[in-house]
Amino acid sequence: MILSPELVKELVEKKVAFVERMRLSAVEMRPCYAKLAAPLKGNENHVGGMYAGALFTLAEMPGGALFLTTFDMTKYYPIVKEMNVQFRRPALSDCTVEVSISESEADRIRDEADKNGKAEFILEAEIKDQSGEVVARSRGIYQIRAIGN
Repeated sequence: MILSPELVKELVEKKVAFVERMRLSAVEMRPCYAKLAAPLKGNENHVGGMYAGALFTLAEMPGGALFLTTFDMTKYYPIVKEMNVQFRRPALSDCTVEVSISESEADRIRDEADKNGKAEFILEAEIKDQSGEVVARSRGIYQIRAIGN
């Protein structure tokens, strides 16, 4: 069962209380693709830029959004195994992040999870400010697990 884009948006934005408080938004989601955004306002650090924790959350959440639009929640659930964020410059405006995988990669992940009970995949992304400057880079190792494993 793949969820509707409206339900995915609601889950991404409201299921985790911290994410809802930071006002992260699901900008665009479709199978194998997710674009999320975070506002600077309310997420500022002590020098007026976006707080590193907010940037980290913006880097981590697309894996869950992509899972919800691509994989069957009645068969699998996602986890984050590892997340690395390289902060490149201060984020002084709202920021966005985009992640995607190919259909063939999604098929590989499903096949491996069906065969072994779990499958890993890597998402690399750039977090960009409103001017398109890269403020952070991320690399996450995600895993889907078959329900019952």
